[in-house]
Amino acid sequence: MKGEVDYTTEELLGTVVAVQANFYKVQLVQEYGKMREMREMREIREMRGQNPPHLPHPPHPPILLCTRRTRLKKIGQQVMVGDRVVVEEPDWAGGRGAIADVLPRETQLDRPPIANTNQILLVFAVADPPLEPYQLSRFLVKAESTDLDVILYLNKSDLVSPQEQQQISDRLLAWGYQPLFISVQNQINIDQVAKYLNNKITVIAGPSGVGKSSLINALIPNANLRVGEVSGKLARGRHTTRHVELFELPGGGLLADTPGFNQPDLDCAPEELVYYFPEARKRLVDASCRFSDCLHRDEPDCVVRGDWERYQHYLEFLDEAIARQTQLNQQADPESTLKLKTKGKGQSQYEPKLESKKYRRVSRRTQLQALQDLYKDEE
Repeated sequence: MKGEVDYTTEELLGTVVAVQANFYKVQLVQEYGKMREMREMREIREMRGQNPPHLPHPPHPPILLCTRRTRLKKIGQQVMVGDRVVVEEPDWAGGRGAIADVLPRETQLDRPPIANTNQILLVFAVADPPLEPYQLSRFLVKAESTDLDVILYLNKSDLVSPQEQQQISDRLLAWGYQPLFISVQNQINIDQVAKYLNNKITVIAGPSGVGKSSLINALIPNANLRVGEVSGKLARGRHTTRHVELFELPGGGLLADTPGFNQPDLDCAPEELVYYFPEARKRLVDASCRFSDCLHRDEPDCVVRGDWERYQHYLEFLDEAIARQTQLNQQADPESTLKLKTKGKGQSQYEPKLESKKYRRVSRRTQLQALQDLYKDEE
């Protein structure tokens, strides 16, 4: 049947679930439609009191430890966690094989390095460690920049009152997110979490110590991930995950655990940043700025600039994005960012130019002149 592993052939299809040095753990694809059909048959017979012993349980997709063909290395073909690959010459006795080809990727993340993901699950804690709005905002912007669906779960909800939960929920709704409050320790809403992950490849991310590994262990009991404690001195979690790995979910789908970190890098262009804030996107949908290249900072008639809570976060992230863009421009063409300055007596030297005019802050004099022109137009 289509999609079923044929153990008599030399080529097999699979998904890379982990990378270990120069070896790749590949989970071979099974015919999942047949597996679902077998489960449904078993449930019907159990309801009727008929569960014959000859009705088999669906086999678990086997995992092979594979190497990469030299041809792929020569053409520079990288193999990532999440890649769908073709495996040749399986050695069933030794559990080995060789990756002969990589199928086209639907999506690709560089940090963490993983392919073909459908959504990002952000996990934060409401207490122990306490919820930090700036840190959460940074993770959300990074997640939005991937163009994947973003889900936000807040763990350790049993440590705060219902009133505090409502306050947090109202605050995040203004940001454009509907969080789900969970508690891994007390098994609150864990079943609801599992439903959102079925039949998808999901990347789970968030700062250390918020309960990511505990959540994976609750969803996949045989994952057996090491769980870290929260540092009392820094009120931050200790790092426990050291590499990206995909785990099979009982209801179908794969969950990618990623190394914990406290401050993800923002690697977007300054002009793109505003679109990673849902509340700012809404303002741009309802109206448009006066200038098409508006950075929503000092420009007149800007519809984004205002009293929304995360506007200060946007300004700080914008400065970071501009600094990064300036550095990239310098690396690409160092001479374009330098100017020749004469110092007299025939001496001269190169000095850094000011930032591109596009990114400069508007002077107070220019702002005042713009306001005066605006008042004249109104008269």
